[in-house]
Amino acid sequence: MTSPEGFPASFYSEPGVLGLLSNGISAFLVLLQNFNAARTGNAPVEVENILAVHLILIGGICQLVAGLLSFRKYDHLSGTAFIGYAALWASYGSTRIFFGALDQSPNAAPYESNLTTNLSLSTNTVSNNSLYSALQPPVCYLCLSMKESAIAGLVPYILLSFLLAFCSATVNYIMPFVFGAITAALIFEAVSLVSGSWALVVSGVLELLILIFAIYGSSVLLLKGLTQRLILKGFGTPLFNVLLLGTANSAGAQSGGQEKKKNTKYAEPMALGFFCDTIAPFIFAFYSFGYIKAFGLGTAWVSIIAAAQLLSSYYAHLRQDGYHTTKFGLHATYWLVKAWDEFVVSVLTVDSGEVDAGREPMIGNWFFVVAGLVLCVASLNMDVLELIHNMFFVLLTVSTVQQIPLQGSYIFFGVACSLFAAVSLYGTFSRLINTIAEKSLIPVGPQPVSTERLRKAFTCCKHKPKGQEVVPPTGQTSDPLFYISNGLAAFSALHTNVSSSNPSFLHLTVPWVLISGAVVQVYVGRLQVTDSGRFGSVISSVYVAVWATWTWFRFGQLLNLSPEASYGFAAGAVAFLVLNVFVMLIAGRNMTLLLLTTVMEVLLVCFLLSALQRLPYELEAMLALFSTVCAYGALASLVNVVFSQRLLPLGPSMFQEKKETSPEPPCPVADSRLTSGLLKIAGLLEQGRVCGIPTDTVYALAASCKNPQAIEKIYNIKDRPAEKPVCICISSLEQLVAAEPPFSPLLWEFMRNVYPGGISCIVSKGDWLYKLVGPAYDRVGTRDSIMIRVPDHTVTGHLCDVTGPLAITSANPSGEADSTHHTMVIRLGHKIQGVLCDGYSNEAVASTVVNCLRIDEVISILREGCVPAVKVRQIFERV
Repeated sequence: MTSPEGFPASFYSEPGVLGLLSNGISAFLVLLQNFNAARTGNAPVEVENILAVHLILIGGICQLVAGLLSFRKYDHLSGTAFIGYAALWASYGSTRIFFGALDQSPNAAPYESNLTTNLSLSTNTVSNNSLYSALQPPVCYLCLSMKESAIAGLVPYILLSFLLAFCSATVNYIMPFVFGAITAALIFEAVSLVSGSWALVVSGVLELLILIFAIYGSSVLLLKGLTQRLILKGFGTPLFNVLLLGTANSAGAQSGGQEKKKNTKYAEPMALGFFCDTIAPFIFAFYSFGYIKAFGLGTAWVSIIAAAQLLSSYYAHLRQDGYHTTKFGLHATYWLVKAWDEFVVSVLTVDSGEVDAGREPMIGNWFFVVAGLVLCVASLNMDVLELIHNMFFVLLTVSTVQQIPLQGSYIFFGVACSLFAAVSLYGTFSRLINTIAEKSLIPVGPQPVSTERLRKAFTCCKHKPKGQEVVPPTGQTSDPLFYISNGLAAFSALHTNVSSSNPSFLHLTVPWVLISGAVVQVYVGRLQVTDSGRFGSVISSVYVAVWATWTWFRFGQLLNLSPEASYGFAAGAVAFLVLNVFVMLIAGRNMTLLLLTTVMEVLLVCFLLSALQRLPYELEAMLALFSTVCAYGALASLVNVVFSQRLLPLGPSMFQEKKETSPEPPCPVADSRLTSGLLKIAGLLEQGRVCGIPTDTVYALAASCKNPQAIEKIYNIKDRPAEKPVCICISSLEQLVAAEPPFSPLLWEFMRNVYPGGISCIVSKGDWLYKLVGPAYDRVGTRDSIMIRVPDHTVTGHLCDVTGPLAITSANPSGEADSTHHTMVIRLGHKIQGVLCDGYSNEAVASTVVNCLRIDEVISILREGCVPAVKVRQIFERV
């Protein structure tokens, strides 16, 4: 039994199988290392490295797949846990490899006694005037403070593992034991780094328990995935009810009248983002307070967790959530830049022999401050927790600006990291619990400012008339991050000219420009590829090459490349100049973007003159202008995405697209907010016409069951295969009760719990159906079954009250995307006879289809839609 992609269906339907097995095997690999080290005192380096590679592949890669599948299956808790633990095992495997590298170094000696001596010997061989040697530090330097770095990474994972164990106890009673055992094992792993071998033995015993619990848990889920029922105990029954944690908070983020339309086909990634925001600042806090002397291993830990945070940004993008796409993408950029910045500074410290010789703060920190303030403005539409979290991020960025004296900068940064980590830890807990309970049990605060007041605050800007909704361009969720990454790269490049008097520090700009301008922008381009964006990924792809080439050019200047090599950069600059002309044509659809590309053209001219050593003036003015345009573009695009309206102008299009003048729509349309509009569509349905109507999920084509011939028209309109049945839609469960179907008590109870809502139940046909649909009996459903919908939508309910049961199916040609706005249905106007216009649909995907033909034994999910399969099974197990 395999999926179309060839992946085992049991693993896809229950990704916890793969996640739990990966945790168990990872624990077993660490157990082997610990027992061998405790027995022999020092494991062979080759064995250590092999086990560490396996730990990265199994605990990191395999568990990462499990986490991605969990998000795809709308499992918030498992997705967060598995991706978080994937980062843990990958980081711990890297730590073991670092240990092996230390043992294999030429001057290697036992870590506890000779690391300081090794560092002294190595640094004495490095010339203080040789940049090349400084950029290739000795192995023992990289391993300096390795144990302290590992402890700094394990401590936040211990806290988060305990939190995951607690949260999972509200879902089942297998995962709490797995995560709890991981928590205890990590504690003794940390203890073993500073104590004797006894802690390794205790940790090994706990890791054996992890393996046992993981094998049992994966067996339970595997059997459940194969048989669609719980054969073994453990899942489906929580240790305690999540509602015992508190009372639902009515003053939640949505209480201000804000309704967000998201693709609920994917799990919410907010908890994972907060999870990553807990670990990275925790490690930086240890470093800032002096516990970690060198940031070699810390860079690996922070880089891995930043990659995990990019995944949370990616899943926010899949949910059409531009705010969290930008926020977590920005935070991941910040952690990556700061980690590699500190790594480069540590290298300079070893090279110069002075404690703070390599510290020259980058002015790029100011652009992070601006980006943090932009997030604060956008979070006024969220909740208090989001606003506080963004304010602490601003404090974090302010703590590293260059105007702060060096003596107090690290203390300030460490305090800011500690506060930010504490708020992130609370955010992880609240997002997980509130998502599991689907209520605000853990306080997150109300919306700071109402949506209407925020909209009025931007009315000074030119916008569309009130009441006219403007549809944001597809792919706009990635635009704010595009502007931020380019603005940060340009502002960091400005540091090159500011620091020209001290060229030995020019390579500090390398991680800043390369990471933000190239690495992160590759990710932004990937986001834009998933949509047919305004400019797709063309601009971002070109600018990735521009900033990467600029970085290599500056690095080449440090190595004193020959004039002939500079001519090669000049040729590249000419190529970029030509490419950017085409980019400017693409960007003409937006004045802000056109200005950005125009300034980039000037920058490329300066780049060409610089390569030819003919640049008469420095680049400060143009780089600053480029960054300013990016800052405004980030603010405007993020505000427009959050409010789904163009509240801040990005400028008109330079190209006037020819609009087709259509004085009348191709079919009659009616406003769902007007009674006359509802009655108009009801009259058309009564006449045997086919109309487009809104539901609680996506738009549907409807025909009255009183007119069987109208149902046949639906197949022609959609080009729908005859073997695919249509379902019936009723206003309430009372309409079904009146037909007196012979359903079992369990089926009635299940329907009372799922109706009205985004769930369609397939039940057996019978004579009772004649009472409900009359002559349409043979036109709906299959020969033996019928699918019933009771939408949680006032307009649709009233319409069914007027017309009686309706035969419905999604309002899109077969095989195409669902219609989420009435304009998408009007495009079928030459084939249909009316559309009831209701604006955006409540969901971006259709209903979840549940097979209830054998409900007394088992239910099965035939199609997962807006209601996650996990929730459906929870309802079934409860009733």
